[in-house]
Amino acid sequence: GILQHPDGTVLKQLQPPPRGPREQEFYNKVYDSDCCDSILLELREYLPKYFGVWSPPTAPNDTYLKLEDVTRKFNKPCIMDVKIGQKSYDPYASAEKIQQQVSKYPLMEEIGFLVLGMRVYHVSSDSYETQNQHYGRSLTKETVKDGISKFFHSGYCLRKDVVAASIQKVEKILEWFEGQTQLNFYASSLLFVYEGSCQATTVRLSDVTLAEKRRVPKGLLAGGDVLEYNNNINVINSTENGKIEASVSKGLSKFYALHKKACSKRHHSQLSLKVENSEQDNVWKTSPCITQEHLNGNVLPQLEKVFYHVPAETKESANVEVRMIDFAHVFPSNTKDEGYIYGLKNLITVLQNILDN
Repeated sequence: GILQHPDGTVLKQLQPPPRGPREQEFYNKVYDSDCCDSILLELREYLPKYFGVWSPPTAPNDTYLKLEDVTRKFNKPCIMDVKIGQKSYDPYASAEKIQQQVSKYPLMEEIGFLVLGMRVYHVSSDSYETQNQHYGRSLTKETVKDGISKFFHSGYCLRKDVVAASIQKVEKILEWFEGQTQLNFYASSLLFVYEGSCQATTVRLSDVTLAEKRRVPKGLLAGGDVLEYNNNINVINSTENGKIEASVSKGLSKFYALHKKACSKRHHSQLSLKVENSEQDNVWKTSPCITQEHLNGNVLPQLEKVFYHVPAETKESANVEVRMIDFAHVFPSNTKDEGYIYGLKNLITVLQNILDN
């Protein structure tokens, strides 16, 4: 397992030879202070930072890799581990080892990746849902999209902003692999992490009659604070970059106040929706997901669209990390890592399908 060091890093115990020394050698090579290889220097962007090895004073023969805790900056981290590549065994594996690995997930060669586990924070219940590797192995070509989409669901909605940001980060890793012929990776994973606590906003209504009248989506009803609002949103003008400025009624200001209250200050700066004070009223700047014809109708479903279905233009705002981990089976090469590339492309396709549908 992974241990926590008091200084905020994590400790991964070195595996028995040859896996442990091979992983240590990989980190030492990439993070060598004298390294001037542009390929390896760029690779650092996609790995946890490496701080050498560490041994506890009481057990000096136990060696640990000292690594960055990628989840440390998150309040409610949602985490998914996805093994990448068409083969989960390296070129030097025995026939027995190959058979063992293939039998665990026969579709690995065809799909190119395997979900090893996930931990998802659900805003609706203030709790985590956890899935282990058996869940990932149960996924088929037909169910893998829905299986992975569970990771991006807050309990209220699909976090499309996180999906979009994840695609962008995986594409950067794919670009690196397309441009390098030094290393081949086997049984290595991508670690996905995003903030689960505050991007999705809960609308709470205590007036059930009003809620039924307005046809509020069922997932938004949680009871509690009263949202005062009316339909007096008026489009002022369209700016040059296509964004719409709208004057917001007192009720929507209350809505924003509820949203702000639910978010810690640390994460509030991540939001793509901004409220700025003006002399006459508040101005709400957002992407053009509210049209004039919708403004004359039901307000709450439009708010649901604004806060839950974040447009592609704001994908950079999502607090997301995607890092490569597990390097016990990395080997020198003089060709592209086609197996890893195949897995990345298929994973991107699945993520894009989740986003589009």
